[in-house]
Amino acid sequence: MLQRVQTIWLFFATAAIFSLFLFPYLQTFNPDGSAKSLKVTGVHESVGGQIVQTEAFIGLTIATVILGLIPFIAIFLFKNRKKQMMLCYASIISILGFSFWLVQTAKVALGGITLQSENYGLGVIMPSLAVFFVVLALRGIRRDEKLIKSADRLR
Repeated sequence: MLQRVQTIWLFFATAAIFSLFLFPYLQTFNPDGSAKSLKVTGVHESVGGQIVQTEAFIGLTIATVILGLIPFIAIFLFKNRKKQMMLCYASIISILGFSFWLVQTAKVALGGITLQSENYGLGVIMPSLAVFFVVLALRGIRRDEKLIKSADRLR
């Protein structure tokens, strides 16, 4: 059923992943005063008072869309809870790998700049928040599975 609590958690996980398009995960300020921010779409820099995308991350953009669709697809697999759980586990592993990819991309894009805590944007916490939401959804799916098995024992 779509009105279960795991639907909400999976939707929040999807929203957290897609919010990476809105929020940068790293922001730096160059000595000349220009700002540079990293999003999953690419490197955005302040040039002449306007924000311009200077480098594109097409692979990250495609991976973010696919990664955001995995929990969304899992919402509609409510009739097959085992497949829904496997998709959730795959989503968690994929998000962790994606986070590693974000870090490696940031290292390449920023070069040798050392980062401070004020350089991290809101996008840094979104993958871990998505993992948290998927874990809560898994908890709800397991609870439903347990309820169905106990009802089958009573018959």
